[in-house]
Amino acid sequence: MEERAKKIIDACLQETSKNPIDIFCNIAQRDFVRIHGPEHHVLDGAALLTAFHNAGGAIELQTSLNELMKRGLQMPGATCGMWGVCGAVSSLGASLSIIDGTGPLSSDLSWGKHMEFTSKALCSLSRVGGPRCCKRDAFLSLQKAIEYVIENYNVRLESSRIECSFSKKNEQCIKEKCPFYKKPRKKVAFICVHNSCRSQIAEALGKHLASDVFESYSAGTETKPKINQDAVRIMKKLYGIDMEQTQYSKLITEIPNPDVAISMGCNVSCPFIGRLFDDNWELEDPTGKSDEEFKLIISEIEKRILRLKTELL
Repeated sequence: MEERAKKIIDACLQETSKNPIDIFCNIAQRDFVRIHGPEHHVLDGAALLTAFHNAGGAIELQTSLNELMKRGLQMPGATCGMWGVCGAVSSLGASLSIIDGTGPLSSDLSWGKHMEFTSKALCSLSRVGGPRCCKRDAFLSLQKAIEYVIENYNVRLESSRIECSFSKKNEQCIKEKCPFYKKPRKKVAFICVHNSCRSQIAEALGKHLASDVFESYSAGTETKPKINQDAVRIMKKLYGIDMEQTQYSKLITEIPNPDVAISMGCNVSCPFIGRLFDDNWELEDPTGKSDEEFKLIISEIEKRILRLKTELL
């Protein structure tokens, strides 16, 4: 364990981020950090100390990290289940005491304020419940630590939205019950006959505006040699998107089975794709029409993409 702890400290000294969550994730992906284990008793507090220093906090980083490593190595494993105190929270409490120079005989406000922090952090863990996950517990604790630092020091730590990338390695992952579980994105297919204009625009705008919520595909029952050149030109002008770089006219059989299938509008009747459409946007085909009419259709597709994003959220 001591060897793992030293590698964590060395890795922290290479970090330049002011975001303790980013620092934690960067190092937690290394082969010397297991999915669960007492190395988190060092890593979690070390990530906070490193970000604190990088954001201008008045600590000597090497000395502070060495002290945290010493304390972290004294914590036994499985404290969350055996003692009712998570090692991630204890590690962050230790990092705060190092920042403030707090000890058991301290008479200033820091002694009580650190107790208040750890109680709030433990409370956030208790609301999610078990079984333990060293990554989830670190994320919850670090969120509270970032709030604490911003409120109590003249140091502006950075933060970020957390999507866990460790779920597949954790046999006890609670999946949707975890606030950081990365939910699989739905596959959305935009369908029209030739897959050359409206559906291509929808695929491009779906990737541009909603890739964090769903995957976008387009297809047709027939194909064209290339995407509508007016659509290519106008999309490039409006959004800087070059559809010809990543898209091409393709058949329905060439895309994955969609969770959501949307017809762009086929005038008289839409083709049968082996299942019912979830929606028909009934959009006029702007092919051969003016740029202004193209832009109106593109604007309408954008609105519907954003509406679909909200619905799927």
